[in-house]
Amino acid sequence: MDKRILLRPWRRNDLRILTQLANNFNIWVNLRDRMPHPYNTRHAEAFIAYCEKQKPIHVFAIECEDEVVGSIGLELKDDVYRISAEIGYWIGEPYWGKGIATEAVRQITDYCFREFPLIIRLYAEVFENNKASMKVLEKNGFHMEGIRQKALIKNKIILNDWVWVKFRED
Repeated sequence: MDKRILLRPWRRNDLRILTQLANNFNIWVNLRDRMPHPYNTRHAEAFIAYCEKQKPIHVFAIECEDEVVGSIGLELKDDVYRISAEIGYWIGEPYWGKGIATEAVRQITDYCFREFPLIIRLYAEVFENNKASMKVLEKNGFHMEGIRQKALIKNKIILNDWVWVKFRED
């Protein structure tokens, strides 16, 4: 385990760095539209308040060498999909290419299967042009389950959606 990378709860004193890192078109373009752009302090306050209410926690700040560098979380599914969880993450652009996402995904995968015993399927949906995220998942033992053709629209561009999955028994 890389001890310099830690997943920890979001805190109110993370507002400035969260706003600074998240207010970036290059991050937004690879995330769902529920992530606002531009991203301001009000958005950060609402996000941290949402995270503070989680029991058990399922969205974390990613810390590298005592500095917040991104966010990672689980979206726990319900009803007939209650055995599944979706993973989502982003890393601030100044920290790209340093292996941080790979380690953060490893840690949250372990956390998911340890803390949520009903979850047997962990998956991520990745926009077709986000090859770096696909490599992160592959390094963590996820496999490409399928490609949903013309499944989404982002920034007025229709894209394919690559679904990556890892099972508890993998």
